[in-house]
Amino acid sequence: MGFLDAILGRSKPVRPDLDELFALPSAAVTLQAAAGFEPTGLGSVCFASVEGATFSRIQEEARSLLDGSVEFTQDAYGYTWLLVRHPPEDVAGLVNDLHAVNTSLEEAGFGPQLLCSLAGFRDERQRSLALVYLYKRGTFYPFSPKEGGGEKRDNPLELQVRAMLGDDLTIEQDLARWFPVWGAPGL
Repeated sequence: MGFLDAILGRSKPVRPDLDELFALPSAAVTLQAAAGFEPTGLGSVCFASVEGATFSRIQEEARSLLDGSVEFTQDAYGYTWLLVRHPPEDVAGLVNDLHAVNTSLEEAGFGPQLLCSLAGFRDERQRSLALVYLYKRGTFYPFSPKEGGGEKRDNPLELQVRAMLGDDLTIEQDLARWFPVWGAPGL
C-alpha cells in the first residue's frame, strides 16, 4: 500500500487464504456440541463460469481427482456450482476436496472467478445451515434459509452461530457481505 492510498483511506484487499478451509472440521465439532447441527457431507464451490479448453480441462481434472463424486450445475445467475459428496462423518475429506478444487482453479488462473465455498449442516428439526467461505474476503459467515419455502433467512440462528464459531473461524464482520446463497447445492 502506498502513501497516497494511506491518506485516501484505501486498503489492500485481503489475499484469500484457502488454508482457512481446514478450520471447518473444528467448527463442525463446535456446531454439533453447541447447537446440534450435524454435517450433511455436502459441500460446494461457486465460481463465475468461463469458457474455453483450459476450463474444460480443469472440470475434467476435478471429476477424476474426486473419483466422480462431483456434480456441476449452473444457477439462475449464471454461476457454476461444483457439488462434492462425502459421508457426513468425513468433514476432513470434504474440506480436502473443496480445498483441492479451489487450489486447482486458482493455480490455473481462475482465482478471480472464485466466489465462495460452503459446507452444509442440518439439525434434528431439519433446519439447514451452511458455513460459507468468501474467497475474495478470506472470511466465513453462516447462512440459514427459514423453513417453509420462500427466500427468508433465519437471522437469529445465523447470529447465534456467529457467536458460537468466533474462536473456530475467521467470521466476516460486515453483515452486508453475508450474501444469501438461495438454492445452493450442498445446502
